[in-house]
Amino acid sequence: MRSLLLWAAREPRLRDTIPRMRFAQRAVRRFMPGERTEDAFAAAGRLQDERNGVLFTRLGENITALAEADEVAAHYSGVLEADVERGHSQGVVEISIKPTQLGLDQDAEACYEHCDRLATLCAKSGTWFWLDMEGSDYTEATVALTERLLRAHDNIGVALQAYLKRTAADIERLLPGGPAIRLVKGAYDEPQDIAYRDAGAVDANYQALAVVIAEAAGRGQARLALGTHDVGLIERVSTIAEARGVDRAALEVHMLYGIREDQLRRLRDEGYPTSSLVAYGPAWYAWYMRRLAERPANVIFALRQMLP
Repeated sequence: MRSLLLWAAREPRLRDTIPRMRFAQRAVRRFMPGERTEDAFAAAGRLQDERNGVLFTRLGENITALAEADEVAAHYSGVLEADVERGHSQGVVEISIKPTQLGLDQDAEACYEHCDRLATLCAKSGTWFWLDMEGSDYTEATVALTERLLRAHDNIGVALQAYLKRTAADIERLLPGGPAIRLVKGAYDEPQDIAYRDAGAVDANYQALAVVIAEAAGRGQARLALGTHDVGLIERVSTIAEARGVDRAALEVHMLYGIREDQLRRLRDEGYPTSSLVAYGPAWYAWYMRRLAERPANVIFALRQMLP
């Protein structure tokens, strides 16, 4: 099922057809508040009232022309301005962007310049600039881009994927720069020679990597975000980290909007800093299919939307 859904995420004909189907439009609302920026801000207000942090990501990847990257950068500049205008009584919105949205395929230097400007704007707003991780074809370029940004900024975050065998080395490579790392399991269909494909092996690697970052976070040398809905895994990481003297306040938990919000509230009440990743925008199809591939319960929910 997972392989089929990940194949569907890459299939152009399905990408053009499924988003027009009403049941798919209903089902995707489980994971995103709407397609408009206004929808994202409305969700952010509720989440911040509940003492959750918020990250925004406008969906879309692999743009085809550099002019599109200019538009993406301008969009996020507007988001940061709008967030300042709405006030920060409940906290500021962080932004999380895929490098291919900012022109990585077309011009790596132009991509860096967009990232550099946005990171500067984020710093002025008192918030963070995150790079999302994409498929393994982009891992090295994204890590290198993160390294370069860390030399110029101290508000840079990156998502790293626990199912990739190279991630331990990437963490060691990035930690001297004082990064924020959102550790996720991984949602792309990667070959066995570069990725763990067994769920138990992915969980074991996630736990080991998270403890390494947690210890750096406990020393003030990194920021750790546990980007998973696997509450049992979060609690295992926490048990080990606390035994090693890392305060729970150093273990952030990031979950997607609309998923396991009851558990996110529980973890918040138990002393973990919590945040929700709010996705929006019309280009949701590939992202949505990867969300379905992550958990069987998501597929069951989507199938229910086909019923009257």
